[in-house]
Amino acid sequence: MELLGYRRSNGQVGIRNHVLILPTITCAAQTAQRITELVDGTVTFIHQHGCAQVGVDYEQTFRTYVGMGSNPNVYGVIVLGLGCETHQANRIAEKIKETGKPVEMVSIQEEGSTLDAIAQGAKMAVKMVQEASRQKRVPFDFSDLIVGTECGGSDACSGLSANPAVGEVSDMIVDRGGTAILAETTELIGAEHLLAARAVDDRVAKRVYEVIEAMENRSIQMGVDIRTGNPSPGNIQGGLSTLEEKSLGAAKKAGSRPLQELVHYAEPPTKKGLVWMDTPGHDIEQLTGMVAGGAQIVLFTSGRGTPTGSPIAPTIKISTNTSMFERMYDNMDINAGTIIDGKETPKEVAKRILEEIAEVCSGKKTKAEILKQHDFGIWRIGPTF
Repeated sequence: MELLGYRRSNGQVGIRNHVLILPTITCAAQTAQRITELVDGTVTFIHQHGCAQVGVDYEQTFRTYVGMGSNPNVYGVIVLGLGCETHQANRIAEKIKETGKPVEMVSIQEEGSTLDAIAQGAKMAVKMVQEASRQKRVPFDFSDLIVGTECGGSDACSGLSANPAVGEVSDMIVDRGGTAILAETTELIGAEHLLAARAVDDRVAKRVYEVIEAMENRSIQMGVDIRTGNPSPGNIQGGLSTLEEKSLGAAKKAGSRPLQELVHYAEPPTKKGLVWMDTPGHDIEQLTGMVAGGAQIVLFTSGRGTPTGSPIAPTIKISTNTSMFERMYDNMDINAGTIIDGKETPKEVAKRILEEIAEVCSGKKTKAEILKQHDFGIWRIGPTF
């Protein structure tokens, strides 16, 4: 199974070769969008963050910006700021430069106006895209991959079909020397004991219970005991009655290999193997966190159906039932409903998913990429001031 990607100067491998126009503040997001409309080969994202943030909330957003620009799928970055925001563009640009990527910076206020910034950013982007186009794909190994996993819009089939199949893929990636990220702390409440039992040591096992308790405490501070509720109306309509049912199904994505470590939101793993990233259950926020943490590709299971994708990492959408796959064929890449239909086992579907990963790594576009589903959202852990 051959994988072809772009080897970066720091040794990492990208499976895409994007030039990212990175707006550090919501005021610059529309300007960044205009540049991408002018210059083919560039990507960006719309967001509402970047100013009036303090403390750990500021640090987490900063880490996410830097992580998006540092992702191996990004060839180079043009950091676009307004000029007076909390998240100064020069700080973010300097941090991304540590990866060895080409990085440029544009300030709307320093350029003089939005139109001047668009012109300057577009000129920089044209040059960077042309440089990126000269890079050629080279063979690489599964050990270079960080694969994110998540599920959104679950149904009664999620824990029986797509999630166990992704768990098998997670084991395959780990056995080949790669890294699989398990996320969605909210949707692991009730299954934490299963993951703690697989921790490589007592320190990691203790950390499992700490992140679960912290997530529960956040909801209690808002007057809600999340353990006694259900994540969303869609999950209820899909056939799930409790959070534990959702969690037991979601945990299947972790396969069966030892849990190596827990990392903060948007923090790159320091170890190979199965890694848990502390994220919320919100689809876009967890997807952003894993990509900012270095995931080059994401496996996204769904029973209800969702168009979600990333501007940076290809997102392979896997349906849990055949009916939804056929109804949302334009959005879904793989049907794991064949397990429910009695036509395949989770291992057989996992082999198909692994083959799809290899093809996507080597250039095949996912449905979310084709539809330009460039979703982005940061998990905010503090108020705006």
